[in-house]
Amino acid sequence: MTFQGSLSELHLPDIVQLMSVSGKTGVFHLEDGTMKGEIFLKDGQIVHAKLEDAQGEDAVYALAIWNKGDFRFDPGVATEVRTITKSNTNLLMEAARRLDEWRVLSKKIPSVDLVPEFVILDGREGQINLNTGEWLILSKIDGRRSVKQIAVASNLSVFDAAKMLYGLVATGLIRLKEAAAPGAAAPAAGAARPPAAASGAPAGPPATAAELSTRLDRVRETCGRFLGSAAESAVSKHYLKAKADLEKGVGAAAIDEAITQIVKATSILKGPQTSEALLLQLRSIK
Repeated sequence: MTFQGSLSELHLPDIVQLMSVSGKTGVFHLEDGTMKGEIFLKDGQIVHAKLEDAQGEDAVYALAIWNKGDFRFDPGVATEVRTITKSNTNLLMEAARRLDEWRVLSKKIPSVDLVPEFVILDGREGQINLNTGEWLILSKIDGRRSVKQIAVASNLSVFDAAKMLYGLVATGLIRLKEAAAPGAAAPAAGAARPPAAASGAPAGPPATAAELSTRLDRVRETCGRFLGSAAESAVSKHYLKAKADLEKGVGAAAIDEAITQIVKATSILKGPQTSEALLLQLRSIK
């Protein structure tokens, strides 16, 4: 007999526990929009799970934090694949723990479809200490990627990405917004500037490759004078990427992107006043 319902009313660990106690063999089909996952039971034991590119325990844990969507259990459906050897008790205890933790995370990250963006606050001073994982997450924030997309780009689970973003939201470094509809207007005030706004480049005939290369060199020199050796690594990273993009024929957009990323890094490292002053300097470079 098929068993189905809503994940907003029954959480996955409770549902699976109910079926496993009865010793059922079958498969759970779970859907949340375009995302689809499966969990297979054999004689009540969880033997396999998959969700997009994830399999095994990782898939179970990712599915366990879903707070919406639908489930359906089809009895009698078996699989030869076995990606899970952990006991149901240990597996479901960890799944329940993550679900509890997700309830806390969801107070600041109510949906993984929301889009993180940088916040520039007047009066923020001093440096902010971040770990390697948080820097990785920050590097993927572009005002367009959702929490879910940032997790994929960072090669992290949505759960782990959300944990890192939670701290960044709590400290006021980023905020979450609804994803923009296709063709929507520019981001709200206070968000990180798009490349064109950051560069201040005048409209007119496209610059030659030599002119673009000279302009990029001036951007690096200006950043070096303004920021000193403390930000040399970040400036060099974006300079080299822009130089490579220029060689590929990307054009002025490569410099615009470099300026945007350097200004973002400056805001985090040295505060908004310094980043605004730097932006004024970079805008003047032709």
